Amino acid sequence: MQRGVTQRRDEIIALLSKSGILSAAELSAELVVSVQTIRADLRDLDEAGLVQRRHGNARLRQQSENIGYLPREGIARQEKQHIALAVKNLIPDGARLALGTGTTVETCARFLASHKDLVVVSNSIHAVCALQHAPGVRVELAGGIVRMRDLDIIGTPALKFFAKDQADYAIFSCGGLSEEGGLMDYNADEMSARKAIARCGKKSILVMDSTKNGLDLAFQMEHVWDVDVIVTGARFSASIAESCSRHGCQIIQV
Repeated sequence: MQRGVTQRRDEIIALLSKSGILSAAELSAELVVSVQTIRADLRDLDEAGLVQRRHGNARLRQQSENIGYLPREGIARQEKQHIALAVKNLIPDGARLALGTGTTVETCARFLASHKDLVVVSNSIHAVCALQHAPGVRVELAGGIVRMRDLDIIGTPALKFFAKDQADYAIFSCGGLSEEGGLMDYNADEMSARKAIARCGKKSILVMDSTKNGLDLAFQMEHVWDVDVIVTGARFSASIAESCSRHGCQIIQV
């Protein structure tokens, strides 16, 4: 797939995240490409399980549950790499890290694999595998029942696992960010696990690609300005940016 196609499809996902339902004609006008091109994009995104087409309109699939892990890896891939590079530059060798779940955190783990002597606690098998060849790394994985869909562990065992730990940096993502600045998630277990991860770090780092911006979901963890650092490609509203500044939350835009 050409680079321009990948970027355009990331933009389609981002537009659908914000608007809910859009027609091929509306997407065509927004992205300044032909309707035929948009229809081809939507067909491929539908086959990948990312969007649903109906009567000429498109929307994201499964708003009550996140889409599958493998399809998510293809969303905002380049932006996630920029986020991961910025996170890599924040973390020194020998740091103790708490890593959450999700494709953006996995990308961060892959970039961090060049660091030496990291100590990592995580509930994500994907993140652990990404660190397999990191020099001198030591990893502790949360116990409990593996959620095979995402290869992670959430629920009570994960909460107890992170509650007993203290990391230098906690790196985690979110399901969405509401227009009011709420950190949102798809279900209570995911929300609770991310909260436990964030709280066990001396410095909490939220990694969020721009498709999450404006996505309001069923469960709210806290507000975005309650974290220490946000690394994102999103452009926040003036009110959210002001609240972050007022609460001492640093925004690193990539």
